[in-house]
Amino acid sequence: MANFDFKALSPDTIIDGLESAGFTVDSGLLALNSYENRVYQFHDDNKNKYVTKFYRPQRWQLAQIREEHDFSFELDEQELPIVAPLKRDGESLFEHKGYHFAVFPCRGGRIFEVDNLDQLEWMGRFVGRIHAISAQRPFQHRPSFNTEEMLYQAQDTIATSNFVPQVLHKPFFTILAQVIEVAAQQYTQQYKPAHQIRLHGDCHAGNILWRDEGPHFVDLDDCRTGPAIQDLWMMLSGDRQQQLLQIDTLLMGYEEFFSFESSQLVLIESLRTMRVVNYMAWLCKRWQDPAFPQNFPWFNTGKYWEQQILMLKEQMSALQQPPLSLLPV
Repeated sequence: MANFDFKALSPDTIIDGLESAGFTVDSGLLALNSYENRVYQFHDDNKNKYVTKFYRPQRWQLAQIREEHDFSFELDEQELPIVAPLKRDGESLFEHKGYHFAVFPCRGGRIFEVDNLDQLEWMGRFVGRIHAISAQRPFQHRPSFNTEEMLYQAQDTIATSNFVPQVLHKPFFTILAQVIEVAAQQYTQQYKPAHQIRLHGDCHAGNILWRDEGPHFVDLDDCRTGPAIQDLWMMLSGDRQQQLLQIDTLLMGYEEFFSFESSQLVLIESLRTMRVVNYMAWLCKRWQDPAFPQNFPWFNTGKYWEQQILMLKEQMSALQQPPLSLLPV
């Protein structure tokens, strides 16, 4: 799996696959910025624009991909602004020469402005609506946010990858182990399984497109079960005072549709730790895919790992700070 690099996925293979699923391609394929999967924009003979996603083989089970699709259909049926895959003959997941792929309508839009309080409140309302629906039933096949996979297994991946320069081994792995210990303890002590709901899972500004009628969400590829705060914390930015105002604004909209447990605010830094540690491990796992050295040339350098030591020290400090709290009414 780690060595899979999409070498056999040629433009002809992509076009043949799309046509076998009932889509015509009357243009070239415009590669979009996706590295975990391969994503392309094209248009048909009526000039309708589409985006196709070819899934990285062996990353997800087919049942997990179908559950991702079903989640998007469920939200779309409730008139939530989710870009759901298109169906042909009742099927949204197609296969060609061993590759599984989906096709989506192409939606344009502006980047969500994380420092715009009006947009934040609007986003809060939409995430609240999503969670009100997603809380009604659990995922059966998708994974959860958990410390074993996202901290300990990620730590092992980094350790066995041999990317960390020997001279930096001790300082890097010492602070990494310390950060993981604190984050795992916070997450497992504060997080109760009864609070799990289905999540978008990767709700950052790059997965939110803004149009005149409001936001719409793309890319449910990382949807998982977890605490509601996971779909909110990545929209926070700036210093502590700015983040306090932002979370208060988000929740003002959110709680119009779904109740938020303020005790989850303590999970923000442990979830952030999972994200940054998992990101390092992801780059290690995928480095043999030629797309990664081409697009992340800074990764396999001593300077990168020196920066990660500093980042982890800052993250340790953040884990030890009091959590955000809601502004008094």
